[in-house]
Amino acid sequence: MNQPNRAVVTTSTLYVVPTPIGNLGDITQRALEVLEHVDLIAAEDTRHTGLLLQHFAINARMFALHDHNEQQKADQLITTLQQGKSIALVSDAGTPLINDPGYHVVRRCREAGIHVVPLPGPCAAITALSAAGLPSDRFCYEGFLPAKSKSRKDTLRALEQEPRTLIFYESTHRLIDSLEDMVEVWGAERYVVLARELTKTWESIQGMSVSELLVWIKEDETRRRGEMVLIVEGYKKTADDALSPEALRTLELLQQELPLKKAAALAAEIHGVKKNALYRHALGQNEDNDSC
Repeated sequence: MNQPNRAVVTTSTLYVVPTPIGNLGDITQRALEVLEHVDLIAAEDTRHTGLLLQHFAINARMFALHDHNEQQKADQLITTLQQGKSIALVSDAGTPLINDPGYHVVRRCREAGIHVVPLPGPCAAITALSAAGLPSDRFCYEGFLPAKSKSRKDTLRALEQEPRTLIFYESTHRLIDSLEDMVEVWGAERYVVLARELTKTWESIQGMSVSELLVWIKEDETRRRGEMVLIVEGYKKTADDALSPEALRTLELLQQELPLKKAAALAAEIHGVKKNALYRHALGQNEDNDSC
């Protein structure tokens, strides 16, 4: 419940403060109060955060805390907090630490016994998931895929049979490459939702099979511009997933001496699996071999 008499900020406390991902109206009243009353603001980019503070007429002392200096600045920040100061940690947009700097500082604060207070607020991954129409009871946040194709494909292969909904961030210049690699590794039919420019004027949320999404994006260059989130349907088991390697090996050996139907029936009886599943698997293998 609300705590109207509680102080806006307390001493020796680090506040993790989400900021809007596009629409400035999405900032919370509590976030504004914390930013106004803390002693310091640790910002990923002081120029970017400066514009936000200027819009809301907040005068505050800032210092830069980003990927390149976070570990070096941690000791200085801890000392400042231990001296009784309050600090707000913000990223350029959204919730800090979600694919943004801050992990090392928060960890060091907790190790030093410094109070860390997280505020709820905007997050592109969760905003996109809420509108994707895909299962959200269990999901897996993966951040950005690797920039190089080999590493990206290796990551996709590792996630190929992940049943949870997958969330990725992607950049304009790598979107098509990533989707093409998904087609190659996962197949053309995996359902993907592209959420672009969320909360902004040109917000777009489009879902279809990954192959269809590729065609749709290539039709109009503007469809791959801006900040993007990919929400991917999790892996769905098929009948072949229940077939053990031993059953498949037995089927392969029997096929060398028997017609497919007899081989599938006998292998099914030996391993206690459905003969139709073995039969469909063998047909699929034969079709793949014929196409080579």
